[in-house]
Amino acid sequence: MSAHETARSALKFSPYSKFSRAEWAKLRADTPMTLASDEMQQLSGLIDVLSIEEVEQIYLPLSRLLNLYVAASQNLYAVTNTFLGSADHKVPFILGVAGSVAVGKSTTARVLQALLARWPDHPRVDLITTDGFLYPNEILQSRELMERKGFPASFDTNKLLNFLADVKAGRAEVNAPIYSHFHYDILAGQYTKIENPDILIVEGLNVLQPARMPMDGSAIPFVSDFFDFAIYIDAAAQTIEDWYINRFMHLRKTAFRDPGAYFHRYSQLSDEDARATARDIWRRINLVNLQENILPTRQRASLILTKSACHKIEAVELRKL
Repeated sequence: MSAHETARSALKFSPYSKFSRAEWAKLRADTPMTLASDEMQQLSGLIDVLSIEEVEQIYLPLSRLLNLYVAASQNLYAVTNTFLGSADHKVPFILGVAGSVAVGKSTTARVLQALLARWPDHPRVDLITTDGFLYPNEILQSRELMERKGFPASFDTNKLLNFLADVKAGRAEVNAPIYSHFHYDILAGQYTKIENPDILIVEGLNVLQPARMPMDGSAIPFVSDFFDFAIYIDAAAQTIEDWYINRFMHLRKTAFRDPGAYFHRYSQLSDEDARATARDIWRRINLVNLQENILPTRQRASLILTKSACHKIEAVELRKL
């Protein structure tokens, strides 16, 4: 065992308070259920199907917590503006959602968007994914990064940082590029308009990734520097692999069947070959990205949601103040 590992194993302090599912569910208090069953079906992922129980026990307490954080953030900006004597303007609350491919980030982000928008103090909640800030395939190919799409080097980080800076500055309209999973590329000239929301949810693989620290101490912002709160979706690597393969098999029978789909060729594979292909892609690319770049950022989150093999969140860890 290395000296670093020995020191870590001897350290008894944890920066997180850990809650079981039952303990967390009690923190819902009197937060009302605001989603109908048909809405939950629309918010569910391909293999991550939402249940009323999951929303009531996990997401309603979380929406209550985030509502309190948004209110506190708004108050902090107000008193700071008073101290500085500057004009008061709305500063969007930015929520980051991080985690592996196929772990359920998109489902969590969509559910939180729907729930948070029901609170009266912040009705406008927008959602973007950092996939839109991937370099176009043409650039990735020229840099030999197509096999590393989703790794930190495949993102135009400066573009993402400038986007977040504009949002935080309260600009009336900021454009976010759009990525198509069908075409497996950026849609040139197409954007999502972000118009001064109360809350912006930013979902992505590497949103908690720190930048390389400069030797001269000059300021280099991290994407997470713009976050007021960050959530990491966690699960065992083998479990995520199973989810990835199941999703691949589902897409092979649906979206991949369209001749215009980038991955149309996979629809022609036998079940056995399709599973082998999905497993190879996962272990050669996505697992490596998880182990090298995503999982190491887990402890940078404000809150960690740990999932079981059946997609239920079994534990919640909230960073202590």
